[in-house]
Amino acid sequence: MRKKIIRLKETTSTNDYIRNCWEQADLLVVAADFQTAGRGQGSNSWESEPGKNLLFSMLVHPTMVPLGRQFLLSMTEALALKEALDSFAPGFRVKWPNDIYWEDFKVSGTLIETTLSAGHVKDCIFGTGIDVNQSVFHSDAPNPLSLCSIVGKEVKPDKVLKRVVEAFEKYYSLLSEGSYTDISALYHEALYRRHGFFPYRDKEGVFEAAIVEVEDSGQLVLRDRADRFRSYGFKEISFILPQRS
Repeated sequence: MRKKIIRLKETTSTNDYIRNCWEQADLLVVAADFQTAGRGQGSNSWESEPGKNLLFSMLVHPTMVPLGRQFLLSMTEALALKEALDSFAPGFRVKWPNDIYWEDFKVSGTLIETTLSAGHVKDCIFGTGIDVNQSVFHSDAPNPLSLCSIVGKEVKPDKVLKRVVEAFEKYYSLLSEGSYTDISALYHEALYRRHGFFPYRDKEGVFEAAIVEVEDSGQLVLRDRADRFRSYGFKEISFILPQRS
């Protein structure tokens, strides 16, 4: 796999930069010390002190992935992030769809943008933020946590990036080989709240449920206390998290 890594001091967002970049590679990575307009999912912004965290985007051209199964791309990157962070400390999980949690705290989030063509995914951009060394957060995000708070010392963001890219190459190779079942099984094994009943909120209110599966389309399937199966797309359900003390 031909890869190219570009490092920037500052940009509006690494997704914007990589989208307009002329560099050619099977895997193009752009990392920045600071983003002036970093985005999270929807209208959310991503808070990050300059130079403290890891802010990066990866661009691939997964034409082998058919429409209807493109959530496998999200699974692939989430597994890479988890494996990279697991090399620093145990206890990381993947919160559906692709956040990385340590216990009940969010360490990483990813915004994914895809371009479709002729029944396949032409381009895919993963825009990821990992809280590495920031100790104080000022936004209203309910549960951010940095890697340094978990391991008890500062970690070089470039070291984290190196491990993410290495892990991503491994899982992306599995995806390229058509090992969809393996990727899905690993993703399910890594899921936050994989076992047991927990509180959720949808448009009808609060209920308790257990995770049944995440379909290749990305739908989250839950089973509630009445043994009723419920299926949700992204933003159709919220995880109710424990209150921080």
